[in-house]
Amino acid sequence: MHDTSRRRVLLGALTSTAAFALPAWVGAQGTPLRVTAIPDESPTELARKAAPLMRYLGERLGTKVEFTPVTDYAAAVEALVNGQVDLAWFGGFTFVQANHRSGGKVLPLVQREEDEKFRSVFITTDPAIRSLADLKGKTLSFGSPSSTSGHLMPRSFMLAAGVDPDRDLRRVAYSGAHDATAAAVASGKVDAGALNISVWDKLVSDGKVDPAKVRVFYTTPPYYDYNWSVNAAMPAERRQKLVQAFTDLSPETPHGKEILGLQRASRFIPTRAENYRGIEAAARSAGLLK
Repeated sequence: MHDTSRRRVLLGALTSTAAFALPAWVGAQGTPLRVTAIPDESPTELARKAAPLMRYLGERLGTKVEFTPVTDYAAAVEALVNGQVDLAWFGGFTFVQANHRSGGKVLPLVQREEDEKFRSVFITTDPAIRSLADLKGKTLSFGSPSSTSGHLMPRSFMLAAGVDPDRDLRRVAYSGAHDATAAAVASGKVDAGALNISVWDKLVSDGKVDPAKVRVFYTTPPYYDYNWSVNAAMPAERRQKLVQAFTDLSPETPHGKEILGLQRASRFIPTRAENYRGIEAAARSAGLLK
């Protein structure tokens, strides 16, 4: 996407900013915290997951929190790099893109404990597909082109198995989101799909996918993935308050249990840029990071 197109996408997305209401005493002092997230699930699901966390962060920081949904992954990267938001939920690859584009001015703060060993799954309804090699000549859907767990890492594991998606498959599609990939496979639009294991497990547990019809035929090795990142221009004191707020969340408290459940996290832990060097190397190897 050209820079001009990115700006148009971002400007369109910023018209739909949603401010989460807080008690009158909150936000009397300090600047608002502006937050966004990559749209890796449907807008309604993202909003449902965000609301309690935004309220909690506002109370902990004593300021108003504004959550800005964006239309695609590139817009989330541009928003943080250009200082239009202060905090962003990124996948590992979008963090690498933002860090690269900003010249190292994007810092990862925390990740879910699960993100230390994240995985992707390949799913299908075709009984003839039992391995990555069986995808040759078939149709496959990834998620967003900028998705770590819905594109970059599944692609890298396919290449390692001797399957080049662009050369060996009949057609490659991009659904834009993990739940959309699962729906494309379930409806027969594609023979197979790759998505993140967390969303897959949630779709199955919620009864939105029948695992007797749509099955996992390959699960990737683990890799680092999602994190909450900030622009390095954020004062160190506020960064530390954010880290403390996230790491203080506990399933032993009612609000902690709710927030962690929605975020599909056992807990949040501090992270650092070095954790994502493997993803950067995979992106460069696949020609997805220049």
